[in-house]
Amino acid sequence: MAKLVYELNQSLDGYVDHRKLGPPVPEAFRHFVERVRGLTGLIYGRHMYEIMRYWDDDLPDWGAEERDFAVAWRSQPKWVVSRSLKSVGPNATLVADDFETAIRKLRAELTGEIGVGGPHLAQSLTEAGLIDEYRLYLHPVVLGSGTPFFAGPRPPLHLVGSDRIAEDLIRLTYVPA
Repeated sequence: MAKLVYELNQSLDGYVDHRKLGPPVPEAFRHFVERVRGLTGLIYGRHMYEIMRYWDDDLPDWGAEERDFAVAWRSQPKWVVSRSLKSVGPNATLVADDFETAIRKLRAELTGEIGVGGPHLAQSLTEAGLIDEYRLYLHPVVLGSGTPFFAGPRPPLHLVGSDRIAEDLIRLTYVPA
């Protein structure tokens, strides 16, 4: 059975905004490349999937880290939960109806870790009891507003680990209490 892991970068005050948090430092970028390579796949909500589609195209100004991440990301199967999208890109499957049943089936049929991206999708999966682990990547920034990591009430959690990923990046790992 696969494990669903919801993980995103966030500010100290709990907001996720890739534009304001900025690109990761090289050490963190290497961590995320290896993290994506080790996944069984990725589940996204529409908005997060549209943000991540950035990695579908090679850009001439990318460095080695960006190219490595793009290759790792493209190689992973992706499931996109959306009622508004009509199609998705390469190596992606659209889940338009009864996403809870579809995700339960994925969990039962696959092994390893499946990354979950997007606060609103994660909230729905949390309410359904499907998130096995939460990984919060904390950046030393206070944004003051934006999309919160937890889109609804914070579920009861138990801290099971903490890691320093880079000089200014810490990962906290929680499981449902």
